[in-house]
Formats: sequence, structure tokens, C-alpha cells
Amino acid sequence: MKLVNLSPSEIFETIRMVQMENLDIRTITMGIDLHDCADPELPRLKHKIAGKIRRCASNLVEVGREIEREYGIPIINTRIAVTPVADIGGALDAGGFVELAHCLDRVSGDLGVNFIGGFSALVHKGATSSERALIAAIPQALSETERVCSSVNVGSTRAGINMDAVRDMGSIIKGAAERTAGRDGIACAKLVVFCNAPDDNPFMAGAFHGAGEPECAINIGVSGPGVVLRALREHPDADLGTLAGIIKRTAFKVTRMGELVGRIAAERLGVPFGIVDLSLAPTTAVGDSVAEIIEAMGIERCGAPGTTAALALMNDAVKKGGAMASSYVGGLSGAFIPVSEDSGMMAAVEAGALTLAKLEAMTSVCSVGLDMIAIPGDTPPETISAIIADEAAIGMVNGKTTAVRIIPVPGKGAGEWAEFGGLLGRAPIMEVSQFSSRGFSLRGGRIPAPLRALNN
Repeated sequence: MKLVNLSPSEIFETIRMVQMENLDIRTITMGIDLHDCADPELPRLKHKIAGKIRRCASNLVEVGREIEREYGIPIINTRIAVTPVADIGGALDAGGFVELAHCLDRVSGDLGVNFIGGFSALVHKGATSSERALIAAIPQALSETERVCSSVNVGSTRAGINMDAVRDMGSIIKGAAERTAGRDGIACAKLVVFCNAPDDNPFMAGAFHGAGEPECAINIGVSGPGVVLRALREHPDADLGTLAGIIKRTAFKVTRMGELVGRIAAERLGVPFGIVDLSLAPTTAVGDSVAEIIEAMGIERCGAPGTTAALALMNDAVKKGGAMASSYVGGLSGAFIPVSEDSGMMAAVEAGALTLAKLEAMTSVCSVGLDMIAIPGDTPPETISAIIADEAAIGMVNGKTTAVRIIPVPGKGAGEWAEFGGLLGRAPIMEVSQFSSRGFSLRGGRIPAPLRALNN
């Protein structure tokens, strides 16, 4: 496999970006297909799954550390994504899926990875008995494990939105929060509800190894908000077209680094290189914030009028620049706007500039959706379902991925803070509309797929 050639000036520039601007490889994620592990007997199923994950990923963490040492590029997370577990669970009941979650947690802990994704079900057109059992198991599975991440795809542009699943997910999210009430509902931070979920996403909590993927593959997620922010601050008087060009060039450099690391990791692990996810993924560090980039464009505080347009400019420029740097791009690709993981977003919410309604508008032009948002613990499950439906509708109509990762924090209300720790950060609890959506959320059925021929 041909590696990426870098000039000495590019290498020095990369060193500067790593040392001064928080540039890092956010994650190396190994995707593993588990279809050949399917077995009607739970003990044999667990044995096969654990054995295959160990065979494929035994050197994953060590290879990541080697690359970090040799190239001086920080690699923050090493993760595994597996086939959606509902696809191989056969006739398991909810208790059986909880046992499978414990199995995934143990083996990923033994291998030293941060998270394992794929405790997932794809139910956008309807659910099998296996998928219903897995969804029922989610609150217990996520509350009793540390590394297992879960996702449920409830809609797609081709199938419409499965409102039965949307209705159920409101209750599932509430259940997961209540089981981890002592930790501000942290189980919900490991659960994503998607529309148009991608099959090769390297970012948790929504990563899984989807249909059409090879036996095993390496996918890379990069960061880069700090690099873009510095570049924009060097051109305070540039017009917006010039800013777009600056972001494109910066995204090109960041993606080239991701491509280099991904190809080296794939070669050393003896598996195919999958994709680079062209994303600006923020952290809680000051200066590594998507919100600060928006503010550097001239918006006084993220959330003020103009924020959605600024985000659209940035997201498009990141994709254009990144696509020039790699032939294999995928995943979610764009800008992430998680509240708890972005210091600028937190500050904007605390100042009253950024509301849930504005965040929803922003998700129409960014890469994911309502991400890591804390809401009052007494929010009814039907309201959470309606929030999911709104976000899924944006994804369905616009043919893009959208998602909801929302945490109803038990015992806390709007204006208080939820503490999750580590990369998950902390978040001010946002106010939710007090008007009821119960009648709509409980109707069930399926919202039909949109007519695309009459776009307007």
C-alpha cells in the first residue's frame, strides 16, 4: 500500500500544529465484521465474538502507541466498531443481549481500547424481534458497562422515519439516565439515535461496522478546530470567500496527516485502510472549539444571528479541502457541535446566546446533530421522542446524517450543570419547551419517505 509523501516544510508545519494548536488524531477505529460468529447458543456466541475481536485487534493499541512515538502525533483514542449486534443476536432476549454487552466490555477492556461501538440496531423501516430485544436491553447494558456504546438508526431518506422506534427511544433514554442517576445520567452519553447512519463512522458513540464493509478495516477520525481557529485569526479582515479558502487549505493539511497515520496503522495491522472522517471535532480545551471559530468569523457569541450561515461556510470548506487530501473519505465528515465537549458552546449556552432551537437549526448544515446536550431530568419521554423526530426529519428530508445524543439529567433542572468527566466534559442543562408533544409522539407508525423529485 502506498504511503503519503510529505515535504520537510509540511512536516515542520505539522509539528507546529500539534504543539501549538491541539492538532491530534482523535481516533483510530478498527471495524470488525462479526457475521461469522452468529450462533444460537449464547455461550458459544460470546466465545466466538471474544475470540475474533482478540485475533483482529490484539495489536491495535500497541500500533497506535508506536505511531505516536515515532511520528510525534498524539493519538487520543483507540477504538473498535463491530457489526450491529442485533444482526447476530438471533433469538436472544434482552437478558441475553445484556450478557453480550458485558462480553464486549470485558474483551475491549482486556485489549485496552477506550470504547467499543456496535451495540446497535438498524430499524429505520421496521424492527425484528432481535432488534426489539436489543433496544430493550440498552438501559441495563449501558449502565452496567464502561466501554460499550450503542446506536439505533430510526430513519432514512429512502425508508422514512420509524415512529414506533422513535417513541420507544424516548423511554429508553429516560431509562438509561435513571439507571445512572448518580453520575448525571452518563449512560445516555454512550447512546446515539440516528437518521441515515453511515456504515464507517469512526466516532463514538455511533460507530459500528456496517453492511458493505470488509472483514476488517481501519478508519481514522481527525480533530483540527484549533488549527482552523489560528488560521482565521491571522486574517481578521478577510472576506468570507477568502476565509473559505483558508479553511479549505487547513482542512487539506489536517486530512493529509490523518491519511498518513491511517495508512501506516493499516499496513502494520495487516488490514485494509478504510476512510478518513473529515471532521472538526472539538475538545473542552480553550482554543479547540468550533464555537470559537464561528465567533472568529465575526459573530459576537455562537448562537447569534448568522451562526448557521457561518457554520455552513465552515462545514463546506472542510469537506472541500479534506476531499482533495484523501481518496477515501467517509463517516460523518463535517463539523461537530457537541455542547459538553466544546468550551465555546458551553459558554454560549451559559450566556443565553445558544438555545436548543438554534442548535437544531445549526444541525441542518453540520455533520451530525444534537450532540451531548443535557436537559432537565423531568423532561417527559414523549418530548425526547419528539426532539428525536424533529432531528430525524432534518436528516431524512436533506439526505444527510443527523443524530441525537441527549441526556435528561436526573434530579437537575435548567441552568444547573451536568458533570461527565474526561473527553465527555460538562454541560449546562438547557431549557426544553414545556408544551407537550405527547399526542404526536404516541401515534407511532412510519413517516413516509420524502419525494425528492420536487426539491425546493
